Amino acid sequence: MTSPLTFEAIFMERIWGGRRLESEFGKKLPPNVRIGESWEIVDRPEAQSVVANGSLKGKTLHALWMQDRQLIFGDTPDSSRFPLLIKLLDAEEKLSLQVHPPEDIAKTLGGAPKTEFWYIVAADSGAELFVGLNESMKRDEFRRALHRGKIADYVHRIPVKAGDAMFLPAGRFHAVGGGNLLVEIQQNSDSTYRVFDWNRVDEKGEPRELHVDQALQCIDFNDVEPKLIEPQGELLVRHKLFEVQKWRLDGPREIVRRGQFAIVYCISGKLQCADVDLAQGGFFLVPASLQDRQLHPRSEGTTLLRVTIPV
Repeated sequence: MTSPLTFEAIFMERIWGGRRLESEFGKKLPPNVRIGESWEIVDRPEAQSVVANGSLKGKTLHALWMQDRQLIFGDTPDSSRFPLLIKLLDAEEKLSLQVHPPEDIAKTLGGAPKTEFWYIVAADSGAELFVGLNESMKRDEFRRALHRGKIADYVHRIPVKAGDAMFLPAGRFHAVGGGNLLVEIQQNSDSTYRVFDWNRVDEKGEPRELHVDQALQCIDFNDVEPKLIEPQGELLVRHKLFEVQKWRLDGPREIVRRGQFAIVYCISGKLQCADVDLAQGGFFLVPASLQDRQLHPRSEGTTLLRVTIPV
């Protein structure tokens, strides 16, 4: 391996999305649609990242995982697919209040567990996250509040700014507020149960599908007033699924030891690894067998997220 791997982004139209991925990062979005998500690194039956550079150009992430695992990913926990899904989210409007299933409940509902992490790249004045509850509730109390149309009064609201981060274990009631541009790092799952969508309707005047019965089985009703992440030096979160660090890159630095892979997101500035440049808003994957593992800043104030999977 002589180069980090870049991938072709997959853009997802969303009722709450906007055009900020184009205006902020220069991504070439399809015209005249609201793009809410850019799936940057994904290995799912319905969506596949495709290598955009180098000798492996055109190969899917799933093919790399199945055929070249040791070469690209080194020693990683065994699974049938690459275990992470990494996205950019542009929430021009707030998302639905929702929950993702914990592992034990996901099996009974036919879904997949989903724990995730958010890093706020940019936030409008007054932007907020909806995370957890204001007070502990019983399931029946929650259901009654929902039927009265008052459930938004019980969700915990957190004002946010660029640089803030939040960990969301499966079972945490949540939504992204409008005016947020963020990185989402999550388990490889697309199981989401919507509880309330702010009485929003689509272009046909139809409300979006809700999944109240499933959600009520998943929500942690004792998850009260969770806090934003308090960084421990460079460490933002360490979990069995993923570790995320934030680095300020003032000089050359080895991204990860040989034999391990890492995913890099450029928050600000520009950087280079081997023969690949990375600008603000971009991702690349540093293979486990890459010879030149040094990151080099190419402008002042370069910052990045480093994502790894604990072994």
